[in-house]
Amino acid sequence: MVTACQSLDGLEVMFDDERAVANAGLVLPATLAVHLGLEQAANRLVSLSGPGYFAPGRKAMTLVHSMIAGGDCIDDVDVLRAGQTEAVLGHRVMAPSTCGTFLRAFTFGHVRQLDAWSEFALCGAWAAGAGPGSAPMTIDIDSTICETHGYQKQGATFGYTKRRGYHPLLATRADTGEVLHVRFRKGSANTGRGAERFVREVIGRVRRAGAAGPLLLRADSGFWSKKVIRACREHGVGYSITVRQIKTIKTAIAAIDDTAWVPIDYTASGDAEVAECPYGDGHRLVVRRTRIVGAQPELFDNWRHHAFITDSKASTVDADEAHRAHAVIELAIRDLKDGAGLDHCPSGRFGANGAWAVLATVAHNLLRWVHLIGTATVGPIVAKTIRRRLLTIPGRITRGGRRRHLHLPARWPWTNEFGEILQRLRTIPRRC
Repeated sequence: MVTACQSLDGLEVMFDDERAVANAGLVLPATLAVHLGLEQAANRLVSLSGPGYFAPGRKAMTLVHSMIAGGDCIDDVDVLRAGQTEAVLGHRVMAPSTCGTFLRAFTFGHVRQLDAWSEFALCGAWAAGAGPGSAPMTIDIDSTICETHGYQKQGATFGYTKRRGYHPLLATRADTGEVLHVRFRKGSANTGRGAERFVREVIGRVRRAGAAGPLLLRADSGFWSKKVIRACREHGVGYSITVRQIKTIKTAIAAIDDTAWVPIDYTASGDAEVAECPYGDGHRLVVRRTRIVGAQPELFDNWRHHAFITDSKASTVDADEAHRAHAVIELAIRDLKDGAGLDHCPSGRFGANGAWAVLATVAHNLLRWVHLIGTATVGPIVAKTIRRRLLTIPGRITRGGRRRHLHLPARWPWTNEFGEILQRLRTIPRRC
């Protein structure tokens, strides 16, 4: 009787199939990118000087597709050069060394050109059906730490988290997890540094992309400032921003009457109540207080308070519930790092890493747009779920009848979903 071990030991392994395709599901985001005209747009909008100037579109798309496939460093580009993988991408795949030279050519101004390219992609995808249209949309802004471990990274320093790295600003769309904008910053940057300009840029780009409905900006206490609030008011955007427990805030909370607190369903192991009072220049100060209730309660009440200001017209309970949903931005940041390559900053040059961050947001968004446009459903979905079901599929290219054929595994569990998404993406009018 032949054991499983013996049968596997007798299996010959050969890397010699020139028609094999690694990650054949990349045909989905590649089809979307072609119909959005991303390669041609990058050639128009990105104008580099020096060795990396030629054909920026194919280099940018090579890096983006590498990140979509799970790559988190420049050398991972080589996965796209295996077998006939290039045949499902719609562009020539560049070598890792060429992509590295391309990234090192970026200065801060060139990264701004890449910002314009990412906005072009956002406008095209929203026009194709991924946008909110005239429906209300919530924008979450936050910062994150991109940790590094080398000593030769420009701008990578220690910040308030005591970890060496960079400290970029991010704006995401709450209901889908799309990254609307990113601003790369050095590691020692304060959370709110550049927040006012960033907020104005985010609002401007989503309006230009077609978001015609009411907008709400949510943020934590790091973005609580008069400048950010003024930016929201001048652009007609609502806000819901956590405040720090400074003396005036504590005084306002202490002045709230005990009868004003309304119980809410917040935690199973304690009590939670909300109340509100006016604060400052026409703000509503909404306060949530919580305490843990155990089998042996404490001698004195130990309420913990969390407060935020808002101009929302919703009830106190609804405004608090909406503000708590700001935590969904952490899911988008998780996917941006684990699913689109931002967990690693590959270069020692600050401009190169800034360009890498923008490319990572485009890769992140292409995954979501494939789902949003292809399935016509709105809602966040984990990047690794899309990748496992639709992207990491082995394939094989053949030719016959003057046509190329992409053969995928029989009995793939998500065959119907794959076919429907591909068909819908192919109906998008091309932007050239």
